[in-house]
Amino acid sequence: MISSKSLESLIEGEDRDITVLANAASYINMVTEDVSWVGFYLKGEDESLYLGPFQGKPACTYIKFGKGVCGTAAAERKTLVVPDVFEFPGYIACDAAARSEIVVPMLKNDGSVYGVLDIDSDTRDRFLPGCEGGFEEYVRILMKRLDKQFT
Repeated sequence: MISSKSLESLIEGEDRDITVLANAASYINMVTEDVSWVGFYLKGEDESLYLGPFQGKPACTYIKFGKGVCGTAAAERKTLVVPDVFEFPGYIACDAAARSEIVVPMLKNDGSVYGVLDIDSDTRDRFLPGCEGGFEEYVRILMKRLDKQFT
């Protein structure tokens, strides 16, 4: 698990969103045990998400709100912890080896969706209810930097 201070230091002074997200994905991947994919899906002009900076295997490039774990987390504006992806109705298998997933929505100050942080593991039950707090804190740190209106 990464520390809040480490993430804050990593993105301090950077004014390019893509650079902030690229370094955040790399760092989260580097310091989080037993993960196979870490990345961001960003809100498109319609109610959809498109692939942003990530670490891992090639991934799905477009996900509609309400579809799969990422689209559902974005539509419902809440973190989803999925211990077994095959038990999630409508799961989108971008990586056949993935077994568990956590998705944290990235919300702007006005409540609109900026995107989602998506983390996968090849291990079933890697993410269990109660583990979301640290990842939600990282998203709060990122959004302070990414949403210029965030206070």
